[in-house]
Amino acid sequence: MSSNARRVTVATFAAAASLSLLFASAPWAATVAAQTPQAATRPAAAAAAPVALTGSADPRVEIARRLPGAKLEDVHASVVPGMFEVARGADVIYVTADGRHAFTGDLYDLGAQSNLTEQRRRDLRAQMLAAVPESKMIVFSPKDPKFTVTVFTDLDCSYCRRLHSEIDKYNALGIRVRYMFFPRSGPDTESWAKADAVWCSANRSDAFTRAKRGEEIKAAPCGKTPVGEDYELGQDFGVRGTPAIVLADGEMVPGYLPPALLAKRLQADNR
Repeated sequence: MSSNARRVTVATFAAAASLSLLFASAPWAATVAAQTPQAATRPAAAAAAPVALTGSADPRVEIARRLPGAKLEDVHASVVPGMFEVARGADVIYVTADGRHAFTGDLYDLGAQSNLTEQRRRDLRAQMLAAVPESKMIVFSPKDPKFTVTVFTDLDCSYCRRLHSEIDKYNALGIRVRYMFFPRSGPDTESWAKADAVWCSANRSDAFTRAKRGEEIKAAPCGKTPVGEDYELGQDFGVRGTPAIVLADGEMVPGYLPPALLAKRLQADNR
């Protein structure tokens, strides 16, 4: 196998119990089904349909039946004849047309030297982010932004605090920063409660900045906040640590990037 291709593990789905483990880490994102069925929204190479997708012989029916929680619209033909892709959030697996075998890992186009699976992940992230209204985010923006990034953040994370301490520098470089909450400690924890308090504050941007400095934020409960939805979306994206910076095309950059380096990265991507 070429050194450009990652080795993948091939598994036979012998029982529904073992299948459940594959998707037990997080629920299926409800927005994926609505946003990904059209081939026009997918990479050109992935739009090919090597197997007929109509009538009672539609192989997606059997694939969806064998994967707990999967829906027919979650299953798409891949570029490999006889193989289908199934997406859960931004995670992608590949399944044979008879629904008997699957593998996890990245699919490469060796001729184009491109990672098709990562491109699919980026497309899915971008589509899911587009479904989140900015009214559910905390946004710090220059007057005339050149770039927009979305950052999953934890109010108690040291590198998250470092990033926000330089928010004026990011803005000065034309970078618009949209924050979403990802308390790493999970629900019913102090970090989660802080995020709720920031959202329920009269001036969310000010409360957010003060919380990043370590100040205590006091605010009366205001009902449901976006924290839970943000956290679930971050899990669907595969966020493992904070900050997690998501670029406009859906690429996810883990960790802190200084303002100048992020600006350089964004400029390079837009050439």
